[in-house]
Amino acid sequence: MLGLFNKKTNTLLGIDISSTSVKLLELSRQGERYRVEAYAVEPLPANAVVEKNIAELEGVGHALSRVLVKARTGLKTVAVAVAGSAVITKVIEMDAGLSEDELENQLKIEADQYIPYPLDEVAIDFEVQGISPRNPERVNVLLAACRKENVEVREAALALAGLTARVVDVEAYALERSFGLLATQLAASQERLTVAVVDIGATMTTLSVLHNGRIIYTREQLFGGRQLTEEIQRRYGLTLEQAGLAKKQGGLPDDYVSEVLQPFREALVQQVSRSLQFFFASGQYNAVDHILLAGGTASVPGLDRLIEERLGTQTQVANPFSDMSLSNKVNAGALVSDAPALMIACGLALRSFD
Repeated sequence: MLGLFNKKTNTLLGIDISSTSVKLLELSRQGERYRVEAYAVEPLPANAVVEKNIAELEGVGHALSRVLVKARTGLKTVAVAVAGSAVITKVIEMDAGLSEDELENQLKIEADQYIPYPLDEVAIDFEVQGISPRNPERVNVLLAACRKENVEVREAALALAGLTARVVDVEAYALERSFGLLATQLAASQERLTVAVVDIGATMTTLSVLHNGRIIYTREQLFGGRQLTEEIQRRYGLTLEQAGLAKKQGGLPDDYVSEVLQPFREALVQQVSRSLQFFFASGQYNAVDHILLAGGTASVPGLDRLIEERLGTQTQVANPFSDMSLSNKVNAGALVSDAPALMIACGLALRSFD
């Protein structure tokens, strides 16, 4: 079983392995309030992770070792995630009177109807969602499955850094969990709220639309912050690494904002607009209440204002830590800057408190 829905009590590190970096977060909780105990972000070697698949195990393992040192945490158990595109989910009805073991055995018998791979190549898990609205003697069960190799390669990378995966989650569920922290910032009640979370990574922009706190639509587009880095590199004759640093730290020539940054922001607004049009065309919604920007590129200066202005929808940069206290080893300014890129790591760290 995957561990997607396991309940546990010990604290887990949330570790998000993305295409360009590994992000680590440790949370604790006092009463109802969370506290950031440790966090760090460490870049990955080029092409170590390609389209959310680990291609260079050792490169990822070394980055994980470095991020542990940087975060100064003593924890060794981890919640990690696989991409939603790697996971098959299906809600199926089963008899309400079955015990957990009976459910598991029954699911293993029935799973091959729903999963297009040989079952010995698949990791599966399930969660009872509640009584079926159609039949009170049946329960709805969420079945989740992904290929074992997607889980095993993450476990192997973590093992190189002396870490153990206690939970393997799905990125979309981690995002939902951290969105729960943000919902109170958007409205007194998150019920009936429809929110578009636009996660702008290095190479991929993912639109996730949540209604009542649940993801109802996802769409990925090949567009991200690397386009801006490569344009800085090309225009100013820098290496890719220098361009990436200049993008974060500033110090570029005076024409940077008008000639490089503004065209990139405009292109990004178009991407967001186009993704939302696909969503509106797919069903019963023709507007969203809010847009939240996540991912490493979300903090591009002025992007939130430009999207709000062009699309007429309230837009803000996601910060799941705004109501949390911080330990004295966490740099508050750095955390605010990295916050939008830590949504998935935050959702994974929250698994400690299930």
